[in-house]
Amino acid sequence: MPEIRVAAAAAEDLRELILTHELPPDTPQRVAGRLSPLRRFPKLGPALDGRWAGTRYVLGPWSWLVIVYEYDASADVVTVLTMRDARRVDAPTSS
Repeated sequence: MPEIRVAAAAAEDLRELILTHELPPDTPQRVAGRLSPLRRFPKLGPALDGRWAGTRYVLGPWSWLVIVYEYDASADVVTVLTMRDARRVDAPTSS
């Protein structure tokens, strides 16, 4: 089973979203729950392209929260790279 790591930048993204979006105190636990299926299915999320090529995403506990990750099969590690508001024009899933 892959190890799940959260990059420092992704952790900072989440801290910022908690503040700016007034998310509940249990947000980190909710996000962890959304990441847990990646232990069994590390390629669960759709692949991204463009500047995000080589990454995938899953939606967070809210449909607007995009969690971008990469899976290194040789190391068996899923690394969360960023967490973004999908409603923004610069969201990873936008064209």
